[in-house]
Amino acid sequence: MNAQTEHFLIQGTAGNLQCALDLPDPDSIPSPRGLALVAHPHPLYGGTMDNKVAQTLARTFTALGYVAVRMNFRGVGQSEGSYDTGIGETDDMEVLLKAMRQRYPDLPLALSGFSFGSFVQARLQQRLKEQAVAVERLVLVGAAAGKWDMPAIPANTILIHGELDDTIPLSAVFEWLRPQDIPVTVIPGADHFFHRRLHHIKQIIISMWDKA
Repeated sequence: MNAQTEHFLIQGTAGNLQCALDLPDPDSIPSPRGLALVAHPHPLYGGTMDNKVAQTLARTFTALGYVAVRMNFRGVGQSEGSYDTGIGETDDMEVLLKAMRQRYPDLPLALSGFSFGSFVQARLQQRLKEQAVAVERLVLVGAAAGKWDMPAIPANTILIHGELDDTIPLSAVFEWLRPQDIPVTVIPGADHFFHRRLHHIKQIIISMWDKA
C-alpha cells in the first residue's frame, strides 16, 4: 500500500499465508489505538489483499489510528492451500489474529471485510463472541447476503453497500438485515466495486466510527 507496508508470512492451517501490515502515521498518532483485520473479496474471482476496496479499508483504519493487517486467502498470491468456501478462510483469519495478538496483545480489535471477506469476518466475529473475545466493531462493505449464509451481526456494525450492486443486490442485504433491525448506508450510483466512489467508504467509516 505504501513504502512502509510490512510484508510477511505466517503459518496457516493449510500452509503459509501472505500478509501485509500498515501502521498509522507516527507523527500524528504515536501510539496505535486499535488493531484492524481486513478481508478481501472472493479468491476465485480475482480477489486479493491488494483489491482497491480492501486497500481503502486498510487506509481508513490507519487514518483512524489502527494497525491495519491484510492477508491473502489460501491459494492467492504467496498463500498456500486452496479455496475452502469460507470455512478454512475463517480459520486462517483467526490464525492471523492470534499472530497479531503476540505483537499487539491489548489493542481493541476491529474486523472488516469486503464481499466474500464480509462473510469470513462475520463468521469470525460470531466465533470470537462464543469464545468471549471482544470485538470493538465490525465493518462490512458489499456484505455477501444471499451469496453465503451470513450470520447475525452486532447492532453497531457499519454496513456500506452500493445502490447499483448487481453482484449482491441491495434487496438481498435488506432481507438479511430486516429481522435484525440494523441499518445500512447506501452509496448512490455505486456498483459492487465502488468504482469512482471509494472515497465515500473512507468518509462514511470515519464519520461513524466513534458514534454509538
